[in-house]
Amino acid sequence: MSSGQGLKLAAIGIDHGHIFGMLGNMLKEGCSAEKWWTSEDWALPEKFRETYPAMTRVADRREILDDPTVDMILIAAVPEDRAALAIEAMRAGKDVMVDKPGCTTLEQLADIRKTVEETGRIWTVNFSERFQVPCVAKAEELVASGAIGTVIQTVGLGPHKQNLQTRPAWFFERKRYGGIITDIASHQVDQFLHFTGSTDVTIKHATVANKTLPHYPGMQDFGEFVLQGDKGHGYVRVDWFTPKGLPMWGDGRLTIMGDKGHIELRKYIDLANGNKGDQLLIANEDGAEVIDCRDMPLPYFARICADIKNRTETAVTQAHTFRAMDIAIRAQMLAEGALQ
Repeated sequence: MSSGQGLKLAAIGIDHGHIFGMLGNMLKEGCSAEKWWTSEDWALPEKFRETYPAMTRVADRREILDDPTVDMILIAAVPEDRAALAIEAMRAGKDVMVDKPGCTTLEQLADIRKTVEETGRIWTVNFSERFQVPCVAKAEELVASGAIGTVIQTVGLGPHKQNLQTRPAWFFERKRYGGIITDIASHQVDQFLHFTGSTDVTIKHATVANKTLPHYPGMQDFGEFVLQGDKGHGYVRVDWFTPKGLPMWGDGRLTIMGDKGHIELRKYIDLANGNKGDQLLIANEDGAEVIDCRDMPLPYFARICADIKNRTETAVTQAHTFRAMDIAIRAQMLAEGALQ
């Protein structure tokens, strides 16, 4: 029996393409989905309708929220709106999977924490650069087995293509997307916490900039920060400088350094290896090799289905998700001079 068999989903907010990975992977686990709602009409809702023609778009999201057969709601609305929609869904008795960033301010995060505590619902942020990347799943196995010893540092790089001609208006509005660190780098914070095991973290440095888009004053195309945890160190750089000539939206990488070896993940493309993605490079006391991880299963989706049914935390703990968003938002604030 598939892990998601018997679970019914619905989608609210079709404003980011990550909704396709979220829903698609949950459907692969045997979940069903009948309804969706979104407030905006641009390219993505049409693509969503074409991809999932059997699903019905409803005019009022209350039709989804009031449906007692819906177990979990997937949310990929504009980042600023995600917290309110998630809280509304949890108050209606639904578990929630929300696209990253799960929220954009500390005030929103506090409201989400309170709602989770009061309702007992699951609030999971789909950190797709970990949960939907097979080579990261392989790295988890290797690190857990001690293949590189104790993790000392992670270096996370999140480059993206601008593709300005395809972006909606909210993409350029700082308040709407939350800032480049809150938005993109929440992925890298999640990976730093996961692989180092740190729970007490200090942000030692953070900066953001608009290097190339002065005609979009709300846009940030560069961000970096340094983390010092109780169990490891981290450096993160995110940007919108992927060149048009790269046959991929970004050459995202993660390096995990241990005291007995290191792992480098070429997540989406490896120019030195036939442009294949999901390539894991490892060097340790036993040697060095490249591991093709493209057939590695993704455990997050099966585990979150089990968590919905069993009220457990096998996919990711709630504390981890809260901590990842808290650090990302605080790093954004520090970079903008709003955190002393």
